[in-house]
Amino acid sequence: MIKFETINELTLKVTCQGGGDQFFTKAGAFICGECYGAKNYQFEKVLLGPQGNLAQAALGQLTRRFTGENLPLMKVMTRGDSITYYCNEAQHVVVYNLKVGETISVESENILAFTQDCKYGVRFLAQGVISQKGLATSTLTGQGPNAQVAVLVDGNPIVLSNVQNGSTIEVDPDAVVCWVGSDPGFKTDLSWKNLIGQASGESYMFEWTGNKTATIIIQPNERQSGVNIGMDGGSSGQRAQAQQNQTLSGAAQSVQGTLGQLGGMVGGMTGGSGGVGGALGGLGGLLGL
Repeated sequence: MIKFETINELTLKVTCQGGGDQFFTKAGAFICGECYGAKNYQFEKVLLGPQGNLAQAALGQLTRRFTGENLPLMKVMTRGDSITYYCNEAQHVVVYNLKVGETISVESENILAFTQDCKYGVRFLAQGVISQKGLATSTLTGQGPNAQVAVLVDGNPIVLSNVQNGSTIEVDPDAVVCWVGSDPGFKTDLSWKNLIGQASGESYMFEWTGNKTATIIIQPNERQSGVNIGMDGGSSGQRAQAQQNQTLSGAAQSVQGTLGQLGGMVGGMTGGSGGVGGALGGLGGLLGL
């Protein structure tokens, strides 16, 4: 049995009782561990994805590379009672327990860990083309009784919800960490003032209304982004630095590299690197634009 909990706001504590379970974390997030006896946990790099099926894992990897939502993962396998600890650059950690069928939409960079009862995937959004959020978001869906997710937040999180009162919630997309429930609408406030650099800097918002209920986790630190549409060189937000939106050519190059890796892996597994590897390499070349 695996249990997630936050220690001192900045660290994820994972308690394992009995062994035989496994969970997934951001690669390199482990900082320390304790066992009653010899070490009984092991780390293994996840080459494609957490899916057990090779084809599904490969497809998931390609999708994440194309959308810029790829996350280097490692699998933690347990063989007995243990306590291990994980963190990332002193960011705050929030643990969320998912119900069966419940989905949390979260930026890949904000995922710290999740249990094997979560289904990991990527979903396209119709919003966010102006902001850091991009065109896609990572998703984790509860598929068992022990679906737990640990997310990273820059600073102490703010949690807003309109599930009970049906209120209208507006959030800067660059401050959104994740949400559980309905996807937001995308509201813009653009005018001629934006063209001369006299905008407020808050020209686009995610909006949840009474018929779009959700619980949202917000961080008090905005990602730096924005689109330069001002005559004076200003922008509707700030220029992107920490993480850039995925461009089509960049996505194609990323997918091409992944296909080449897949070709080598499949070729090595089947002994037919010339056929299968060449086919995937050729597909990668077509996507290379």
